[in-house]
This record gives sequence, structure tokens and C-alpha cells, in this order.
Amino acid sequence: VNDLDKINPIYQFSLKAFNTVFHKAIVWAESSEDLQGHITNLIEAVTYSVFLYTNQGLFEKDKLTFLAQTMFQILLRSKEIELLELDFLLRFTVEHTHKSSVDFLTPQSWSAIALMDEFRGLDRDIEGSPKRWKKWVDSECPEKEKFPQEWKNKSYLQKLIILRALRPDRMTYALRNFVEEKLGSKYVESTRMDLAKLYEDSSPATPVFFVLSPGVDPLKDVETLGKKLGFTIDSGKFHNISLGQGQEMVAEEALEEAATHGHWVILQNVHLVAKWLGTLEKLLEQYSKGSHSDFRVFISAEPAPTPEEHIIPQGILENSIKITSEPPTGVLANLHAALYNFDQDTLELCSRETEFKSILFSLCYFHTCVAERLKFGPQGWNRRYPFNTGDLTICVNVLYNYLEAHTKVLWEDLRYLFGEIMYGGHITDDWDRKLCHMYLEEFMSPAMLEGELALAPGFLAPPNLDYAGYHKYIDEMLPAESPVLYGLHPNAEIEFLTMTSENLFKTLLEMQPRNLLVGDESGQSPEEKVKNVLDDILEKLPEEFNMTEIMQKAAVRNPYVLVCFQECERMNLLIRAIRRSLKQLDLGLKGELTFSPDMEAQQSALLYDSVPDAWTRLAYPSTYGLAQWINDLLMRCRELDTWTQDLVLPAVVWLSGFFNPQSFLTAIMQCTARKNDWPLDKMCLTVDVTKKIREDYGHPPREGAYICGLYMEGARWDIQSGLIAEARLKDLTPAMPVIFVRAIPIDRQETKHIYECPVYKTKTRGPTYVWTFNLKSKEKSAKWVLAGVALLLAV
Repeated sequence: VNDLDKINPIYQFSLKAFNTVFHKAIVWAESSEDLQGHITNLIEAVTYSVFLYTNQGLFEKDKLTFLAQTMFQILLRSKEIELLELDFLLRFTVEHTHKSSVDFLTPQSWSAIALMDEFRGLDRDIEGSPKRWKKWVDSECPEKEKFPQEWKNKSYLQKLIILRALRPDRMTYALRNFVEEKLGSKYVESTRMDLAKLYEDSSPATPVFFVLSPGVDPLKDVETLGKKLGFTIDSGKFHNISLGQGQEMVAEEALEEAATHGHWVILQNVHLVAKWLGTLEKLLEQYSKGSHSDFRVFISAEPAPTPEEHIIPQGILENSIKITSEPPTGVLANLHAALYNFDQDTLELCSRETEFKSILFSLCYFHTCVAERLKFGPQGWNRRYPFNTGDLTICVNVLYNYLEAHTKVLWEDLRYLFGEIMYGGHITDDWDRKLCHMYLEEFMSPAMLEGELALAPGFLAPPNLDYAGYHKYIDEMLPAESPVLYGLHPNAEIEFLTMTSENLFKTLLEMQPRNLLVGDESGQSPEEKVKNVLDDILEKLPEEFNMTEIMQKAAVRNPYVLVCFQECERMNLLIRAIRRSLKQLDLGLKGELTFSPDMEAQQSALLYDSVPDAWTRLAYPSTYGLAQWINDLLMRCRELDTWTQDLVLPAVVWLSGFFNPQSFLTAIMQCTARKNDWPLDKMCLTVDVTKKIREDYGHPPREGAYICGLYMEGARWDIQSGLIAEARLKDLTPAMPVIFVRAIPIDRQETKHIYECPVYKTKTRGPTYVWTFNLKSKEKSAKWVLAGVALLLAV
């Protein structure tokens, strides 16, 4: 429980509160005649009470982390699982990416199997009976199916390891099942917060602290409970204070009065008054003794966006009962929630009822899509935005005024107001702006008034109904939750679940006790382990490029040669920094140099297979773990090495290997401009996707360049038809063939039947944008915009 503040500093629990929970649990534990049975009951009661007490204060995304960590510690104590296997499951270091030899596994999954010593022969078994394994891998819930062949006799933890290699997207479900099997089903059932029960646990010395999420107001519940127990604003026994704008004095007076006479005080949004929090901590401490027994304090605050910005004092957090309240998830719950902002009276407001109601419903669906799409990460939105119900209600007001003032519906104006100003006011990225605009074009058009507009496949815009009718229509007509409802491909969910499980294991790894991690079995201390990693990297690290020698080779310095020089110079900076910092750390470990905070951070990174910050600052964006990152670095060096031998442009350029791919693409334009004497600002790049792979080419084209190393996310490239096509299920990022890039005058550019596809360096998208490639498409481009289709230089 104490380790949870590593995840979020708002998770702080005091020993005093823990003690109270502990003693209460002992009282209500079932008694048993037999001593061993009695001890078992006590342990179970204490475990479950602490779990409930802690769980109510955690956000949904952290609950499984806490549960899994608790379970692993219990099972390690009782020797039911092996430490080395647990370490392997959490680390899961993949170094190289190998080509998969069966079509139903991605290169990532295949590479993961190849590195498992404990599971020798798994790859051969899969190749030997691919049908049985394909059936298992493709099943809806592989974690519930029996493993093929004798792999079904492995221990649960070993099965988890195999599952993490073959279906990483199912790990959260598999962990939940494991907890249920080992600790009991009551640990995984979702519990509703019961405020009346929490009130019994509170006291003048124990406030109730609500951790807020956007779009949720837990204080209505407090008011309802207050009414039941006779604490109301009318009776003067209920003080509701919203902090900010000089309300601190009011709050201090209310606390004093309430402590004397036994009233309730609600302090809302205390995170807005950072300077006053110290005073509040002292006041709560002061009134915790000798106050009226009915005195209660309820506090609400939003958690800080990053640990560095956390301001709530430890004393307040530790002594209070913490409760998180989160908005509902999924289209169904959110669409209802969006409608709850209005009522029958709203629907009857406007004289042009049909148009008003139709567009209002579409706005609710639009709001649901933009807000819920955030959960799909970068494939949903490039950056995160705080869309809220205020945006929705203001849009409805604007809609009302517009319809009343004009005789016909001005679709273009409305879309502009909603997409560029109301919702667009939050948006800072051009591609996100385009996405928002596309949604409105799809959801708002004259077709909706004829009842022909589908908001999602199988979900038509509803006819003219009353308020209750709309809620009923949603319940009856809305298809089951899936990424398709947002315009995304079902693969987006696999990607989202895979990332969730990756983050879960990363957090679990960092929460393991340091000395436990490496374990006694391997006989290595953390220091020795770091030393091995460090020596390994130093041994592999190439020499710096000899710039003087390379520059002498260049008779002509064309734009391509300059790109090569720049890349070599940046690589030298990076290699130099890596070598220097590793040598310093080595001296530090030997005790010949004082350990600095930087060295501390680097040691920790090497231990957890992550890339030290000092290196990433000088490097290119990358999402790899340390082992894969080093291999990628070596590949980049080899490519540059080949190029610097004679400085002739390679037959096919590996675009992903550059620090600055933009400079290479610009060089293509510069070379063509010089050759044909065209002005550079009147030119653009055009791309032709070939049907060949890198090995098929022996020399570069006469003009332009062949590039490789790109992947498509959200769709796939159909080589036969030469068009973008619907992605295949479970193939998240299919590789692209070689692409021929050349420069042409802007006025010769193809504009019909194309999709403007953004190219990013990594899956995190956003700031890693490189260029836009116009790809041929039969479908209208809205389909690919909503599906978040992009090209990536690395996956």
C-alpha cells in the first residue's frame, strides 16, 4: 500500500489509518474452533479489508496494478511462484525483431518466443501444428482456452508468459483471472461506493477526500446523505464552500463554527488554493481533537497532471478516507450522460423542432466520440484534450440562437462554430483539427433530416422523438461497444489493450523491491547486473565517424551528401555521450567517483531495461526498451557506414534510420530543383508505392529516391490494387513495400482519389510528425481520417 505513491503522489496512506482497518478486520473475522483455521480467517479478513479500504481511493486504471502486486507478493511468500519467472514476465526484454514463420503471429510475437529459454521448443511446436495454435491465438478469450499440446500442463505463471508473447492484448484479463483463482472472486468484482457506509468510518479527525475526474460531481451524494441525517443548508448545519477567489477566510470561519457546533463542511476544489493548503492542514489537525462529535469535513480536489505539480499536503491525504469518482466509459453510458445535460423542456425550446432535435442528438453523439476517443491514445488523438460537458451545452445554445435567427439551416456555419471554435478551442494539432472537422461533416448534413444518416455502422440518426424516447432509442438501437462506433478499425482496441498491459507491467516492475528483483537464485546483485549491461553496451558501441576523412571523399557536396554529413555528426554526439556516461557510471560502481543524481538515474534505467534520459535528449524519438534501442542504434550506424564508404546515394534509403528524415526528403526536392531549374517553393513531393521489397533494387533511380522502413497503422496497403485498404484483424502495423519519392511542380499534383496520409517517426505521433504522403484511395478520405490512418517509421 505504501508503494502506491510511486504511481501517483495522491495515493498516500497513514499507518494510523491502516491500524484502524487492521483492528476492525480482526473484530469481524469469522471465528473457528481450529487454530489453523482461525489464523487463515484472520489473514483473509485483514487482506480483504485493506484491499477494500485502498481500492476505493484508486483510479480504475491503477486498481489492477495494486491487485497484481499484492497477489505476486503473497505468492512469492508462500513459494507458489518462482522469482526468476516473475522477473522474466515483468521485464520481457525483446532484443531483435525476427521475421515470423507463421502467418498468424506478428514479428514482435515471434521474436518474443524466440528468446524464451524456459520454453525451448515452443517455436518448433507452433510451426509443427500451426492449425491448433492459430485456433488458440485467434480465439476471442485465449486466456480461458486450454493451451495446445503439452503446454496446457504448465503452471499459471508460465502460461501468462506465453500469453504475453502471443496475445499481449489479453494480459489484463488474464491477470484478473489469475487473481480470481488465487485470492477469490470478491477481489475482482466491481464494488459501488456506498457513502453512508463510508460516513460510519469518518470522524472529526478523519475527513472524506474526493479525488475528482472531469465530468463527475460526487458532492450531490453528500448533500443527499446530509438531508437524510438532518445536515442541510437551510438548517445552517451544512457549509458548502467552493475555494478560489478569496474564499479561504470564509472556509476558516466555517470550520471553526462547524467544529464547535457539530456541522458539516464541504471544501470544493482545494487544489486551486495552493498557498492556503498548509493552513488547512494545521486547522484540520487542530480541530481533530476536542471538537463536537458530529463535526465532519468533506474535501474535493483534482489530482495533479504530473508528480512534480502535486501540491496536496501529506497530512491531509494520509488522515482522510480517499474516494475516486470517475466518469462512465463506453459510448452507451456517455451518450446517455450527454443527453442528461438536457430535458424535455430543452427539446421544446426551439420553434424549428425537427432540425433542432436532430442536430442536438448528433451533437451528443459527436461529443461522446471526441471525448471517449482519447482512450485509444495517439491513434485516437495526437494530443490529449480536456473536452467537457460545457462545450456541449454551449454548442446547443449556439444552435438554438442560429436556428431562431435564420430561415434555413446554415450547415457550414454551424460546423465551423462547433468544430473550430467551441471544441476546436481546445485543439492544438492540425491533424486533430482535421479529425474534429471530419466528424462534424459526417454527423451533420441535410441527410439527417431525411432519416438517412448513419452515425455509426448500424446506428441511424433517430427520428423525431421525445426526451424519454431518445434514451429508449439509444438502449434499443446502439450496437455493442467497439472501436467501429468511433470510426476506428477493431485493431485500435487491440493496440489500446496491448499498450495498457505494457504500462501495467512497466509499473509493476518499478514497484518490485530492489533487492528482490534480481533475486538470490541468479546470485547477482543489482550492481552486478548493471555492470553486465554496461560492459555489454560498451563492447558493442561503434567508434565515432572520422569526419575529416569522410569530408575529403566528397568531390561534389550535393544536398544528399550534406544530409549524410549532418547525420554522422549527430550520431557522433550521441555515441560520445553514451560512452562518456557509461565510463563514469563504471567508475561510480567501483567507488572511484562520487555518485551523482544523473548516475543514479542511469543505473536505475539500465536495471529496468529503459533508455537513460541523458541519451534520449540527444537521440531520435523511440519507443523501444534499452536492448532493442541499442540494436536499432547499431543498425543506424551500419547504414551510415555503408553510405560514407563512397558517398553515393544508396539504392534504397532506410528512411527510419535518420535523426532528421525531413532533411532527406527536402534534399530530394533540392536536387530536382537544381537539375530542372525549378523554384523550390513551387514544388512538392509525390510518392509511388512500388510492388517490390528493398532487396529487389540494385541502384537508385535517376531522379528522386527509393525509401523503405515504413509501416501503416489503421489500414493496410493493398499491393495488387495499389490502394489503401481495410486493415486485417490483428495485423496492427503491416510493413509498406519500397516507396519511390520524387519532386514535381505543385500544379501537377494529383488531388483526386487520394488520402493525405501523415508520416510520423513513432507510434506516439503528435510531435514526431515528418511529412504528408498523398496515397491513392478508392474510398473517400473521411473513412481514413476517422480511422486514424498514418504511416510510421518505427513500430
